[in-house]
Amino acid sequence: MPGAHAIAVKRIYDPVDAGDGARFLVDRLWPRGVSKEKADLAAWLKPLSPSDAMREQFHHATAGSDAAWRAFRNEYFAALDAGGEDVAAALAELDAAMEAGPVTLLYAAKDEERNNAVALREWLERREA
Repeated sequence: MPGAHAIAVKRIYDPVDAGDGARFLVDRLWPRGVSKEKADLAAWLKPLSPSDAMREQFHHATAGSDAAWRAFRNEYFAALDAGGEDVAAALAELDAAMEAGPVTLLYAAKDEERNNAVALREWLERREA
């Protein structure tokens, strides 16, 4: 189980900061205009990202409405709960990093409050409780 280190969330386009700790991209698609060197990632955890169908459904929903956000989170959390080998391996890598120090989940979306990294952090924090 992860340690007590906080899980930060930030856009991959924001500058790398020493306080980021281990940086993990949690998007299914590689962000445009970002080189692998500039991203400075510990890993790209695609298995922890929402499916293409989930992502497209949320982006096409009513401009990020509360109902669309709740529906997205419910479906995303159910997919994470269902897991699988790839999800378990990605979680093990993330858990090990969280034991060692701070972790930052990176996303490319423009919405800083309603994106998969924010939802994933919520799911991870619930899992710890």
